[in-house]
Amino acid sequence: MHYALLINNAEPDEGDIAEEAFLQMQRAMADYTAALQAAGVLIGAEILEPQAQTVTVTRRDGDLTIQDGPFADTREALAGVFLLDVPDQDAALAWAEKHPATQYAVIEVRKVAAACDEGIWNAED
Repeated sequence: MHYALLINNAEPDEGDIAEEAFLQMQRAMADYTAALQAAGVLIGAEILEPQAQTVTVTRRDGDLTIQDGPFADTREALAGVFLLDVPDQDAALAWAEKHPATQYAVIEVRKVAAACDEGIWNAED
């Protein structure tokens, strides 16, 4: 079963995080990702650019709108996604508990309902 670990956190301003703390988190994230890979459960992981880089695309009543900025003005924002292939929710939660971002973020664990593999959509079991 595929589960997404969605990282949500308040975005720090430039200079809010000390260089050593940033490097320490990079090392922790690399170690965590290596453990996922070694366990054979990592499908992929992405860390997103800050909200300020966001562009939204919507179509309402036939009108297309493209605008800068996030869709919702919130304190916390989606910052990254880890996609895992694990047997069940308990296994996904066990990996989420080990995620280094739990120190500063909320990790939302959500089962994938449908996945596209090589251009074909399949419902998850």
